Amino acid sequence: MQLFQQIAFILIAVSAVWLFSRNALRIRKNILLGKEEDYHDQPGRRWKNLFLLAFGQKKMFRNPLVAILHFFIYAGFIIINLEVLEIFLDGIFGTHRIFSVPMGGVYHWLINSFEWLAITVWIACVFFLCRRNVLKLRRFRSHDLDGWPRSDANYILITEIILMTLFLLLNASDTLLQQRNFGHYGNHLTGNFIISVWLQPLISGLSNEQLVLFERICWWLHIIGIFGFLNYLPYSKHLHIILAFPNAYYARLWPEGKMRNMKSVEQEVLYAMKPEQAPAEVTAPLKFGAKDVMDLSWRNLLDAYACTECGRCTAACPANITGKKLSPRKIMMDTRDRTEEVGKNIRNNGNFHDDGKQLLKDYITAEELRACTSCNACVEECPVSISPLEIILELRRSLVMEDSDAPPEWNTMFGNVENNFAPWKFSPDDRDAWKNG
Repeated sequence: MQLFQQIAFILIAVSAVWLFSRNALRIRKNILLGKEEDYHDQPGRRWKNLFLLAFGQKKMFRNPLVAILHFFIYAGFIIINLEVLEIFLDGIFGTHRIFSVPMGGVYHWLINSFEWLAITVWIACVFFLCRRNVLKLRRFRSHDLDGWPRSDANYILITEIILMTLFLLLNASDTLLQQRNFGHYGNHLTGNFIISVWLQPLISGLSNEQLVLFERICWWLHIIGIFGFLNYLPYSKHLHIILAFPNAYYARLWPEGKMRNMKSVEQEVLYAMKPEQAPAEVTAPLKFGAKDVMDLSWRNLLDAYACTECGRCTAACPANITGKKLSPRKIMMDTRDRTEEVGKNIRNNGNFHDDGKQLLKDYITAEELRACTSCNACVEECPVSISPLEIILELRRSLVMEDSDAPPEWNTMFGNVENNFAPWKFSPDDRDAWKNG
């Protein structure tokens, strides 16, 4: 029986790791559909961002209560999974609590710490479920989340609650069997643990054989649940659990609000102002801005996959607050959806076959792009250093410079800037006339 369990565990573990690796590579390929950009400068600042934004969750602490509860879930995910290593080794080698004897008293202290984390994760998940489904904050009621995205958040929170409950019940049944000195359980006397001891009365009426069955069921459901959670991540917004770290490291280090000009356009302006510096032949740029995800940078696509769909960007957006259609969260979700679609197209056909769609207009409309004031509020609010503004600017650049699609007011301003070097319709010689008299 034990050998059968080991074989079954190894098969499930190998399948789970293989499936996750395949999906992780798929996402990596999708991200690399974007244009190359170098984000390897200033490694010191980048490591600082990694520790402050990803590990320390610096931006989350603008709302201390939510931040602390979120930190419990985050810490639980990171730290309690150390306990999964023991379960993994037990499953492979057919052992039971393989670390309990060599670690001695430290083991008891560690499991107690894990149990404290487990109960705080449980409480935090219940709180966030109520916050989403009972309190229904405005940013969680948005139509951006209609359908799967709204359900996705609930599924993850419920899964976390179930996994923490199984972990505590597993410990409760295990320690109860130790007290009864039944079978091999009597060889691993760890003593009761600080939280699971309160669950023992719920199962103390079971016979030894029933208790062993209960403990095994909890053990298997817990580890299968973790493998399932692992393979659910690539399809979920909770992929940010992993991608928040590279996203923080590759954060944009230039001043917030700075817009990056196209070098080719800068040169055109320079040559217009100083024709003598223009070369005999000037190569025109192939494309202005971005129409589809392949025209964006890989960093923009990493942003899209790292998006937590928390809606803080949209809640802070002045255009959205005043009733405009723009939602920075939707910009990121649409970019990710289109990237997935393009990646699937390439996998099915060997290379990209025109499907008659593109990110600009088919996913993100001109009305949304024009509503953006470029105020940078969305970038400032994002807890994982995402920039919806950068994608908006690239799409808007294509809309105006490639399609000549701009409101009349914009075209008037553009003409004035081109002819008068100012947004206003008067001669450059009269720019200082306002001070006369």
